[in-house]
Amino acid sequence: MKIAIVEDDINMRKSLEIAMGDFKEFEIKTFKNAKDALKTLDKSYDLIITDINMPGMDGIEFIKTLNGAYEVIIMTGNATLQRAIESIHLGVKDFLLKPFDVDTLVNAIKRESEVQKITKKAPKDTGGTQSKHGFLGTSKALEAVLNIANKASKTDASILLLGQSGVGKEVFANYIHANSPRSKNPFIAINMAAIPENLIESELFGFEKGAFTDAAEAKAGQFELANGGTLFLDEIGEMPYPVQAKLLRAIQEKEVRRLGSSKTVQIDIRIVSATNANLGEKIKNGEFREDLYYRLNTIPLNIPPLCERKDEILQIADKILKQNCKKYDFSLKTFSEDAQEQLLAYNWPGNIRELISVIERAVILSEGDVITPESLFLESRGLKKNKDIKSMEKELIIEVLSSQDGDIDKASKILGMSKAHLSKKIQTYEI
Repeated sequence: MKIAIVEDDINMRKSLEIAMGDFKEFEIKTFKNAKDALKTLDKSYDLIITDINMPGMDGIEFIKTLNGAYEVIIMTGNATLQRAIESIHLGVKDFLLKPFDVDTLVNAIKRESEVQKITKKAPKDTGGTQSKHGFLGTSKALEAVLNIANKASKTDASILLLGQSGVGKEVFANYIHANSPRSKNPFIAINMAAIPENLIESELFGFEKGAFTDAAEAKAGQFELANGGTLFLDEIGEMPYPVQAKLLRAIQEKEVRRLGSSKTVQIDIRIVSATNANLGEKIKNGEFREDLYYRLNTIPLNIPPLCERKDEILQIADKILKQNCKKYDFSLKTFSEDAQEQLLAYNWPGNIRELISVIERAVILSEGDVITPESLFLESRGLKKNKDIKSMEKELIIEVLSSQDGDIDKASKILGMSKAHLSKKIQTYEI
């Protein structure tokens, strides 16, 4: 297994080199910063292990630049735990809190190695992780947003999807396109955060041969490719300010001009954009154009985070569990009651995306047919124990019982507990 370790602290870097040298199954290459790593990384690397706080390009920007091309484990000190949580939003599946011993690192690498071995053998996912309408589960909070999305999809109005990373903004964008009059035409998604700043303009609007040094041939931009359909601009808050004026003009005039060209191309597209940033604050700070904001925000859709949709967590988790068991040709597994309690107690900062990742890994690494808390690895992701979990669980039980007018049968089904287990919890918590 070929591994790149990116760490700016020379003592930490050398220590890792020496310690990992004892494990012949790992081929280790270390880098002092992200930019040096990017110059060398190629498809032969199986795993990237990176620090978060580094000079120049920090770990978060590094992970964004990798754009999902590699599996990543991050290392961080307690002071940067929040940034580690942020990395979950970007698809990072594991992180280590400094200081850690070599065994902890090796175990994390071996977990990732096992996951990669099994996933490489599995058939490609054909989109079966979602239900027929694109969503893994539904709650009252989600249904309210879906009702607005259904109405908006029939029009050409610009839609701004708001919400935390991982809540399913691209799923919503696909849903809106699929239920619109443009459904038979292209749906093109662009992640603004994943495109280098100097390439965004050419990516959006295209270029002519010779427009710049590497322009060996003409290329249509994403606006032209999406003509007649829907263009989804994800992480719109990350768009550089100078490009925003050109985007606004393209939307207003319904035309684009390739770099290096004097001719304009007429376009007919529907814009759906998304962000997890506070655009109001960005406008105040001079980072986002107010006129562009109003153009994009004709219909705002605020997608609730998973922590506000507790009533569907176990329903979604069960679907993901069954689909992964089928995907990897495993016998059907179930969650233990303790594992269910952890799923409900955890705050899910990475939302649906994190839930999918956690359960897929648990399916692969769990022994036997019952998934236990140990297979979920939620404690390493910041799950609070004991008193905090109990108070959260008590609050959830009260909320569900109240919504079902005290009906224990209905509440037990929503909570994913047996009636007897729920009754015991009610007695324990003196509800």
